Amino acid sequence: MTRGILLFAHGARDPRWAEPFREICLRVRSLQPTVAVDLCFLELMTPSLQQATTDLVVRGITHLTVVPLFMAQGGHLRQDLPVLIDSLRAQYPQLTIHVTTALGDSPELLGAIAQWVGVISAQSTT
Repeated sequence: MTRGILLFAHGARDPRWAEPFREICLRVRSLQPTVAVDLCFLELMTPSLQQATTDLVVRGITHLTVVPLFMAQGGHLRQDLPVLIDSLRAQYPQLTIHVTTALGDSPELLGAIAQWVGVISAQSTT
């Protein structure tokens, strides 16, 4: 296994906040059994992006995709994440790192959310 995916979420003080992200991680693992898939956080929770990347490098990962689980390209993705990625690239020059766009940049995901809103709002009127 030389490929890894890190699902990168914000983090929160309440550990229950991470439950949906952990579920996404489990589902991605089941869809990509030959890829190392882990969850990491910007702040307030562990592991951090740095810790999770180190763990994957130790496991032999040479190609890493970082997937920000943020709805939009705000300050964390425009400012904080590039600094973190630059630091990782300097620390692990042998590691190829690709960062995807925010969730809200996916027309498919926006469509799925719109459909869900339609279903849930229809249920509330019955």
